[in-house]
Amino acid sequence: MAVFTWLKRRLVVVAGLLTLAYLLLPNIVVTVFSFNKPKGRFNYEWQRFSADAWKDPCGVADMCGALSLSLQIALWATVGATALGTMIAFALVRYRFRARGAVNSLIFLPMAMPEVVMAASLLTLFLNMGAQLGFWTILIAHIMFCLSFVVTAVKARVMSMDPRLEEAARDLYAGPVQTFWRVTLPIAAPGIAAGALLSFALSFDDFIITNFNAGSTVTFPMFVWGSAQRGTPVQINVIGTAMFLVAVLFVLVSMLVTHRRGQQKA
Repeated sequence: MAVFTWLKRRLVVVAGLLTLAYLLLPNIVVTVFSFNKPKGRFNYEWQRFSADAWKDPCGVADMCGALSLSLQIALWATVGATALGTMIAFALVRYRFRARGAVNSLIFLPMAMPEVVMAASLLTLFLNMGAQLGFWTILIAHIMFCLSFVVTAVKARVMSMDPRLEEAARDLYAGPVQTFWRVTLPIAAPGIAAGALLSFALSFDDFIITNFNAGSTVTFPMFVWGSAQRGTPVQINVIGTAMFLVAVLFVLVSMLVTHRRGQQKA
């Protein structure tokens, strides 16, 4: 009875911990197998502990080149999608114009549309235009499907902004530019940052749209898929573990900064 009483009182906490463990399980498996020394080509069974892959993460031919290319595309796609998406979000919230409702609906279309449909449509467009498939076609495609996520994130933040803060800035003789940089942008910054981070993750991780519009260009997800056909090298687990640790570190730093700002305001 005591055990059931304890579980009843802490049911939400236990369920949350179990869900978190379920979500983190693939990352734990990837981390563990990054220290494996497989006998054959496939890194699917544990053999013995080895840090050789960590000592030479670029030991597999063309892997780091594909990783560098994916990071470049994700970075530029994030910049493009964030800039365009932020302007679109402000326009949709702050201004009234014809077909505003239609534009709002169309913004959500790439999020609801299956990726394979968008990928085939973009490929058809590029081929009809005579564009050479490669870096630039991938970048244009990534900006296009990341745009909706940025608009959604920034729009939600802008809609929650109190217009009286900007009015107060104007009452204190701040110009439009100064009001934007000192009041509007800092308030909208969390939504913009959320959209940018989401864009980077989606762009770096994308395979379907990239595979359709890449031509002979090979990004990191395409390299992983191709390697899986021949045998997954341990270095892929190393890269995955390193990226997971960087993401966790980024979250911890953000939480620490937010906590310190809260203490300073208090």
